[in-house]
Amino acid sequence: MMIDDERSLAVFVDFENIALGFESRSRERRPKRFDIDKILDRLLEKGKIIVKKSYADWSRFPEYKQELHEAAIELIEIPKRSKTGKNSADIRLCVDAMDLSYAKPHIDTFVIVSGDSDFSPLVSKLKENGKHVIGIGMRDSTSNLLADNCDEFIFYESLEDEALQAPSPALSVPSTKREVFQLLLEAVTALRRENKDTLFSSMVKDTMKRKRPAFHESNYGFHSFSELLEDAAENGVIRLQTDSRSGTYVVIGAGTGQAAGKFGRKTDSRPQQT
Repeated sequence: MMIDDERSLAVFVDFENIALGFESRSRERRPKRFDIDKILDRLLEKGKIIVKKSYADWSRFPEYKQELHEAAIELIEIPKRSKTGKNSADIRLCVDAMDLSYAKPHIDTFVIVSGDSDFSPLVSKLKENGKHVIGIGMRDSTSNLLADNCDEFIFYESLEDEALQAPSPALSVPSTKREVFQLLLEAVTALRRENKDTLFSSMVKDTMKRKRPAFHESNYGFHSFSELLEDAAENGVIRLQTDSRSGTYVVIGAGTGQAAGKFGRKTDSRPQQT
């Protein structure tokens, strides 16, 4: 069973706006560095990221270039405003987004990482073209006009809070399994955050692979994904049931953190392998 409403995303980052908004926070309220991975990890919960572009005069932000390259983000070099007399980054971002909107109809979700109200007309035009628009920005530097115009707006600060509150496997879980169980918990949490009511095993696995493309259960000694889920349930990481119609596992929530032994099922039949 596939995720029938998986989105294809294009991400456009007004890096100057987001970085300066980050730097403007008091030192007590911010960590040492702005972390683009927090944004990308959150967006991967929504679907596949097809396009990633970031716009700035990169001579001003050399410390971030390597990090963005490693995240496979295309860096668009924009001259300093003093040379152009205009905000070239905003103009170039809008042109590229609209061009992609017309040229790639399979991309149904556009993400604008900025708090600048100047992007409000772009958001409106993308929505006119049938695109779902997500905005991401800093709470103190985001225009209400932009936030209210998007279909969804995420504050960077909320991503920091989510990272701090993320569940972890109990200390009793064997160290060899903690990594994969942590990824499993992150996937379950992500699907719940996206208001998925029934978490079929295939949905969970697809989310884990989006977050970590190299993931495969065999790398951790499991013969099937169902076997991984069973072991996670027995270690108290998640709680499982079996769907009465398809016979596949359904994750009904995070576990208690205690080894559970046998776990509850709706039927006695063994689920299909996934």
